[in-house]
Amino acid sequence: MDIATIIGILGAIAFIALAMVLNGDLGLYINGPSILIVFGGTIFVALANFTLAQFLASGKVVVKAFMFKLESPLELIDKAVEMADSARKGGFLALEEAEVPNPFFRKGIDMLVDGHDAEVVSQTLQKDIDLTYKRHEQGTGIFQAMADTAPAMGMIGTLIGLVAMLANMDDPKAIGPAMAVALLTTLYGAFFANVICLPLVAKLKLRMEEEKLNQELMLDAVLGIQDGQNPRIIEALLKNYLAESKRADEDAE
Repeated sequence: MDIATIIGILGAIAFIALAMVLNGDLGLYINGPSILIVFGGTIFVALANFTLAQFLASGKVVVKAFMFKLESPLELIDKAVEMADSARKGGFLALEEAEVPNPFFRKGIDMLVDGHDAEVVSQTLQKDIDLTYKRHEQGTGIFQAMADTAPAMGMIGTLIGLVAMLANMDDPKAIGPAMAVALLTTLYGAFFANVICLPLVAKLKLRMEEEKLNQELMLDAVLGIQDGQNPRIIEALLKNYLAESKRADEDAE
């Protein structure tokens, strides 16, 4: 579970709500028409940019912003060195029974066991990396579309409220509710875009890059094993994927 995402979003909502309470009554900031315009309008406009299947699949993507388990590069490097050592001693068939929890890594090892050429292994795994990244990019794009649309829907709501207000200038009682719609839709649009959607987009992009980096590490590991490289050479190569500080810590150990 990603505590930073949960604490960040809930913390922002809590502080905004606290400011509303300190400013008077929280109920003043709740307006049905404004909610319909911004939240309903934003969701359906975003839907219009994608297919229904793509839009519904975004629910699975957003889960990665809150719950996402990714092996650390160090774990993958250790596993790669272990398998490289096994392959040098017993051949690729010795890897058939190796315990490899990561499906992408397992796929690459299975291709070695099946005797595929290095070019076929490289092209297949690279295609897998590209398609996975594209699917995640598509899911992230839906929330980016919402972030882009929400402020515009807030502006539309503001214009609706102003029209209603100007049309009822002779009735003082109607001016207040119309003005509330005008102002609150702008507030809701900014809130939905900046407190909900944009943080999710940023976190999902971070997850995409982390997963892609791990998959590229595993691809290099598989190709190194297939090439029969010394396990220590493979380890040194894969450590380039680590941050310099982590590399220094590992070397010190």
